Amino acid sequence: MTRDTVLETLTKIIAVLLLPLAYLYAPGQARHFACQWALALRFPVETLDGVDHATAAAFRTARAEAFWRHGQLIGLTSGHRDAADQHELFTAEVARTGSKTAARQRVLPPEESRHVTGTALDVRPTEGALWLETHGDRYGLYRRYDNEWWHFEHCASPPARQPHPGSTAVRAR
Repeated sequence: MTRDTVLETLTKIIAVLLLPLAYLYAPGQARHFACQWALALRFPVETLDGVDHATAAAFRTARAEAFWRHGQLIGLTSGHRDAADQHELFTAEVARTGSKTAARQRVLPPEESRHVTGTALDVRPTEGALWLETHGDRYGLYRRYDNEWWHFEHCASPPARQPHPGSTAVRAR
């Protein structure tokens, strides 16, 4: 067994063990809370601080559904970023690639990034992102870029899929 498999199994066991406590805490939402608590133990450094309320609620609901119905864990790598952090990421990518045009294929400047508005999420692992790509429309969570399997945005309707951030070309859905 790999380390990830062991951690996934432990997370599922912990969630089941937390069900009675979650039932006492919120009888109608016991599975939701047991899932959130177990995943917080599995992915302790993730935070939804600064993420738009509707986006955070959609993500929590989607990950609980993925967990209980399909046994799939979805972790959060990145959510809200303030403009200064996004600017730093963009500047570093410009330095790495040598141009703003090349950098925009991986990172957008703060005025264009949905991370800054709190409506974009980067998720993990790959299997969790695949689940979200398949089922995310039920929650208004959509994969936006072909080259970023991890990046999802909360939108009222499906956004145009693009080859990469900063692209003006739109891929047919």
